[in-house]
Amino acid sequence: MAMQGIPYSEALRNYSVKTFREPAGEVQEPEQLLRSFHPDYYPGTTVTLRVGVNRGDACHHQLAEVLQADARIDEADLAGAAIRETDVLVIGGGGAGCAAALVAARAGARVILTTKLRLGDSNTVMAEGGIQASIEKDDTPQMHLDDTLRAGHYRSDRRLVARMVADGPDVIRWLIQQGMQFDLDKYGDILLRRAGGTSANRVAYYRDYTGLEMMRVLRESVTNSNIEVLDYSPAVELLSNEEGHCGGAVISSLKDYSYTLVKAKAVIVATGGIGRMHINGFPTSNHFGATGDGLVLAYRLGAGLRDLDSFQYHPSGLTWPQHLAGTLITEGVRSAGAYILNGQGERFVDELETRDLVSSAILRECAEGRGVEVGDDIRGVWLDTPGLELRNPGTLAARFPKLIQLGKRSGIDLYHQPLLIYPTLHYQNGGVVIDENGCSSVPRLYCVGEVSGGIHGKNRIMGNSLLEIISFGRRAGAHAAEKSHRRGHKKVSIEHVSNLRRELTLAEMPMEKQGPALFPECAKFENDSDYDGLRRNRKGRP
Repeated sequence: MAMQGIPYSEALRNYSVKTFREPAGEVQEPEQLLRSFHPDYYPGTTVTLRVGVNRGDACHHQLAEVLQADARIDEADLAGAAIRETDVLVIGGGGAGCAAALVAARAGARVILTTKLRLGDSNTVMAEGGIQASIEKDDTPQMHLDDTLRAGHYRSDRRLVARMVADGPDVIRWLIQQGMQFDLDKYGDILLRRAGGTSANRVAYYRDYTGLEMMRVLRESVTNSNIEVLDYSPAVELLSNEEGHCGGAVISSLKDYSYTLVKAKAVIVATGGIGRMHINGFPTSNHFGATGDGLVLAYRLGAGLRDLDSFQYHPSGLTWPQHLAGTLITEGVRSAGAYILNGQGERFVDELETRDLVSSAILRECAEGRGVEVGDDIRGVWLDTPGLELRNPGTLAARFPKLIQLGKRSGIDLYHQPLLIYPTLHYQNGGVVIDENGCSSVPRLYCVGEVSGGIHGKNRIMGNSLLEIISFGRRAGAHAAEKSHRRGHKKVSIEHVSNLRRELTLAEMPMEKQGPALFPECAKFENDSDYDGLRRNRKGRP
């Protein structure tokens, strides 16, 4: 693609604050736009999986590398390891994991929640826009269902979507019962905004840090419960019993670099996405630990995956200044009326089209020379915050305090100068195949949240991720607790790792790479214990 664009200083001269700009109109030939500019269609992005239950399926080559990697451990590593038992083991301390753990514990199950970083360190806290739920009288779950299926290009599992949208109103009630706040109108009713690609105002929100507020109350609820939480303790392998069912996990302590076998009657994987793999070289809005651990572990045990070639690139990732590249700017800003402009000061896409179309349109403007170029391959388009404030005085301060702080960190006065944005890797659309209770194809293994697939199809709409993690997190927690009266496992092992190695050998595949990765490549730790809360680097210096 062409890298030339309109120089930053020239584009600023082309820009002026206006109350009205001509709309761009509908996207002509949307499928062609996607195929020409969306990163999912870049040449050479996919390979065919050669081992595992999805053998023969197309998969992004970076994800394929970790799915077909060797394990990090073998039986010898577990000699003398401590052994613990519980009813339900939850792997992941974000919104989905916390919701699952809370519901399971309140149903009487013994619950251990283990998390790679700290409780709450997750993509949930990064979510800004809000949570979808059809709670207005002129809206229905059927409309929500139709919007979700259409935005996902009808590649979603309709049963899962139907269950999620039906759960919407009760999810909002449950969150309020936990103590979550939402922005309200003068009558005390929840304020709603419209998401791109939807037919109604359906997104409930709290300022522009809804996910942070959600995680606050979930974290407090977990902390004040009898759930045992293991911080800095990632799962490095799942355990299987003699029947091949999931029987727990091998937990690695980053504090003392030791392993513990946690035997469980049910395991709920809620490890989130893979943004820190920087698919196609894009910056990401994801948190430090989003390296696809759950996908690797579930696949190795035999869980089926789907849509492994589909990812979401959020249209409004900050691209300048460079040290903040990838930082998310909520879609709520566009929902409130902010325009997206090219370097000529023109609108070129309906700002509330679906995210895949808006991102593709931005990439097209940059590729065809109408974007704003800063230098060193940095380019983007304008997010017209001054125009939004001019049309709706007081909006920025009242609704977007987090954005105001981002402007200050960027050295940009949002009231007078637009922000430069570019698509940022935001979400994995695919994941583990699940049923309506979050059960995978492996008995006793549940997968919920971004690690699961089937709900969003080929594209996700704003607000459905926060709804999904609570809807299916609660469902998995309840189902796992209901089954917790089952007998425990007589014997558990990592025999499936030997099966993986045989497959890799027969396929004549290299075995140098190990998975799950646990940390991004940029971390450059010599071993996992070097993480230790980011207090030291690989040489042990503070």
